[in-house]
Amino acid sequence: MIHAHAGDAGAVSTRALSILLAIAVLVSLCTAYRVFWRGGGGKLVIYCAHDSIHSEAVIRKFETATGIPVSIRFDAEATKSLGLVELLMRERSNPRCDVFWNNQVLGTEFLKEEDLLLPYKGSGYQRIPETFKDPGGRWAGFAARLRVYIINTDQVAAEENAVLQALEGDLTRVAVARPLYGTTLTHYAALWDQWGKDRLVAWHEDWHRRGVREVPGNAAVKALVAEGICSVGLTDTDDFFAALDAGKPVAMVPVRMESGAVICIPNSVAIIKGTCRLESAKKLVDFLLSASTEVMLATSRSRQIPLGPTKTHRLPAEVKAMQKLVRLSLPLRPLARARSECLSWLKSKAIR
Repeated sequence: MIHAHAGDAGAVSTRALSILLAIAVLVSLCTAYRVFWRGGGGKLVIYCAHDSIHSEAVIRKFETATGIPVSIRFDAEATKSLGLVELLMRERSNPRCDVFWNNQVLGTEFLKEEDLLLPYKGSGYQRIPETFKDPGGRWAGFAARLRVYIINTDQVAAEENAVLQALEGDLTRVAVARPLYGTTLTHYAALWDQWGKDRLVAWHEDWHRRGVREVPGNAAVKALVAEGICSVGLTDTDDFFAALDAGKPVAMVPVRMESGAVICIPNSVAIIKGTCRLESAKKLVDFLLSASTEVMLATSRSRQIPLGPTKTHRLPAEVKAMQKLVRLSLPLRPLARARSECLSWLKSKAIR
């Protein structure tokens, strides 16, 4: 028979206590990693698909106003919005991002459907019209752009009929961004929804047969038209204004659907499910959806269109003119399914 001595019991108790202490330390370290170091060294982490030249000043203003440090991860021009959407999908089991600032809404709506976003209906959400936000509070839009034809006025008259005529026949002097990404994907989704797959595919293939120039992004479209290499391009209002401010001979005409609707593409903001910095994330969302941020982006060189109420005397004349077109906006939330179907087709065809 084996007898336990008091010394043996004490040794076992000491070992057990040491193990418990080690476990407690490990748990504390893991918690500290999740809260302070995951993704941003303790900073609020934002993934941002909007151009850094316009968005970084807004985020730094937030830091100054709140004292909350922010780490920003920007998207590449060639993979606008889709790159970060797919990154967030890959990180869903171990999220590194707290807030996603997308430069459009359909990718954000996709993340909502994948249950990656947290609902939040703060002060910013309340001022945005119903058309431009998720009813459940998972995301809200702000500071919109319009989809437009950019025209080199040395080559084509700044009139809708002249533009449509330029899109007949040879298209070697017409440019469009690769439709896998950014706002061009939104444009394709709108056509897919309105026309159906067969007509969209036929239209796409016809444009390529006639020689349309497909380039990496909207900025490249703008550059080709601004320099006179192309006569017409499909892009957004912020890129048009970049060319106009550079003194290039350009004008713009809004793209219209067959219904007469225009394609108004807001930025969108959402809180990522699993954030360890929820209160700071809420503050950033309210800041981005505020009137002051919308005015800041409207008065920037990108001339983005406020969606919530603002003091109109603070807005540039070009922005006031575009606000009138917002009333004709094509609803984008219903296009989520069309966007997914169209994107699957684009990927399967390995579109250039």
